[in-house]
Amino acid sequence: MANYLSYEDTLIGPHLDAIKIIRSYSDEEWEAFIEEWLEIKKADYLEIEKLGGAGDMGRDVVAYINKKNPNYEWDCYQCKHYKNSLTPSDIWVEFGKIIYYSFIKKYPKPRKYYLVAPRDVGTKLSDLLNNHINLKSELISAWDDKCKTKITTTDINLSGDFLDYFNHFDFSIFGRVQVKDVIKEHIKHPNHIRSFGGGLPSREKVETIPSSVQSYEVKYTKQLTLAYNSDKETNSFKNPGDFKDNTTYQGHFNRARESFHNAEQLRNFSRDNLGQDVFENLQEEIYERVVDIVDDDIKNGFKKVKEVEAKAMELIIESNPLKARCIVADKKGICHQLVNNNRFIWIKIDE
Repeated sequence: MANYLSYEDTLIGPHLDAIKIIRSYSDEEWEAFIEEWLEIKKADYLEIEKLGGAGDMGRDVVAYINKKNPNYEWDCYQCKHYKNSLTPSDIWVEFGKIIYYSFIKKYPKPRKYYLVAPRDVGTKLSDLLNNHINLKSELISAWDDKCKTKITTTDINLSGDFLDYFNHFDFSIFGRVQVKDVIKEHIKHPNHIRSFGGGLPSREKVETIPSSVQSYEVKYTKQLTLAYNSDKETNSFKNPGDFKDNTTYQGHFNRARESFHNAEQLRNFSRDNLGQDVFENLQEEIYERVVDIVDDDIKNGFKKVKEVEAKAMELIIESNPLKARCIVADKKGICHQLVNNNRFIWIKIDE
């Protein structure tokens, strides 16, 4: 199907499918990606641990179902980043490791063992994973060639107590996860857009804000109250409710709260789609834009607040990924967030 050529296509070229990007990963990047994907499955697992490397005893990524104790439950995710679909020869030794090391009690037998590979598994391996009797039989046949001398520095013979353990081992634990399903679930992770692009989703509009000042708003609203007091010598407001009949202060206060809640929503939007650091970088841009005004010796705190808000709203966001989702109110609201976070103040408390 033909598509219109977009401006972005001429600037950065066509967008690559996630599966193509994944296939370019190194072994280490693939393991890290699977660990990241499992982080979103908090309902299923207590903890995720990446062990891939020398001495992992056949465990690339471990997903703990409960607390680690001698009989802990866990699922194993074995990451295989090969140029072709996995064949039985590619994984016999991995299955052998799990059976052997659980036999000698290096760790409990996993509840499930999943192969995860960018090019998935081939037809023969897929058939074996769906027929556990044949899978067991084929592994027995391949043991001497693929497992006996490759699990440890000493030969592991399929005999005696180990053979008895092998024969009673539940081969139904072995399975695979298709990469298309991994990608589909990874969309929920804050790093998904970082990894694969595709643009930010639409941002929900802030329709209403709490009618009363919330506990997390105390710092910046207290500072606004002090700023209003400095506007006139006769002002002596103690709490926000004290100036409710003054249209100038109450109007500004309402707009300040609206902008603060917009900025808070943008923070959460960034956290869910890009990670928290992207929003923190935007906060830093605003801070650098206005800090000189904050440091000016302006006795009238209300005047300072308005000058800082105006300066922040002038900022043209160039490089931050949130540029397409940031509205004017956010920039003003970030100023009040910065006060709430003690980055700067309008009026010293002891004044």
